[in-house]
Amino acid sequence: MPEPRAQAVIDLHCHILPGIDDGALDLADSLAMGRIAAGDGIERIAATPHIRHDHDVRIPELAERVAEVNSELHRNEVRVTVLTGGEVAETALEGLTEEELRAVTLGGGGWILLEPRPGPLGDSLLAAVTDLRERGFGTLIAHPERHVSADMLERIRALIAAGALIQCTAAYLVSGPPRKGMLALAAAGLIHVLASDSHSSHGGRPLRISDGLAVLGQVELLNPHLDWIAREAPAAILRGERPEPPYSVV
Repeated sequence: MPEPRAQAVIDLHCHILPGIDDGALDLADSLAMGRIAAGDGIERIAATPHIRHDHDVRIPELAERVAEVNSELHRNEVRVTVLTGGEVAETALEGLTEEELRAVTLGGGGWILLEPRPGPLGDSLLAAVTDLRERGFGTLIAHPERHVSADMLERIRALIAAGALIQCTAAYLVSGPPRKGMLALAAAGLIHVLASDSHSSHGGRPLRISDGLAVLGQVELLNPHLDWIAREAPAAILRGERPEPPYSVV
């Protein structure tokens, strides 16, 4: 029987491609991840393998690998579509050509999912966002939960003012040490997109967004705008547009 029809939720950060980084182990794992996503109402997933020095991800092969996963999902009647993308490390930016950067934008729409360098958010990240903007790329910042600090909100406000948007990992709104910091971001209007950052069906973060959305539904500022966060903003990013948040930074 076909999978239940998914709602149009979009996941812009997921390691669903098999055997390419620290994500899905094999094609069966990718298929299982797709089934979990379909059950959570996720319709489209950007495959975002690590583009950084400790993973041998070959960018010219990504489109073919995405097609392989889509073929397996279609063959098994899982109504989820995987799109091209990449999780680009801030430390790897200088080594990438314009063509390579374009190839790892989310869905080919011109937005880079950017992984900040380790440690507190610094001026180098703001410079990277500015440089990418001047080169015609949008920036979606990943992993704010890794950078909780006394000046995190101030740093993120500056990144947003420079044109970046912020992606929060859904699981960290639900539980874990970063939860308090992520709720502070939400209350300040500093979260724009939720994603799973799932790596496998065998453990770790599940390929689910709904639990994190439920938490955002308890945040007064964001409660009226869950559809924008789950669907409208990521869809605009995939189209290469800059979605304008319907709520203000506090």
